[in-house]
Amino acid sequence: MNVQVIMRDGEAEYAVLPWADYQALLQAAGQATQAPTGAVSAPSFSQLQALREEQGQSLEQVARAVGISPVYLGLIESGEREPDAAIKRSLARVLGVAGWEAES
Repeated sequence: MNVQVIMRDGEAEYAVLPWADYQALLQAAGQATQAPTGAVSAPSFSQLQALREEQGQSLEQVARAVGISPVYLGLIESGEREPDAAIKRSLARVLGVAGWEAES
């Protein structure tokens, strides 16, 4: 088995191993998994309001955390404005959405 150990502060923190070895370990443990189906696409900005509400955050809270006005965030949520790259990165950070920070 070819395992790479990633250390942090002198302690083993992660173990990285080939997919086949991982599958063999799962099989030995009586578990099964399917291969990943590729990258998960980021939600669209049309889902921004729903994402925010799912997290229990108000329009004002998210807007202030991102550094924009609540009115401008409302325009983005309604589709009337397209956020620039910096705002997309901030929204990704605040809402925990992978993928938006990479869009341009």
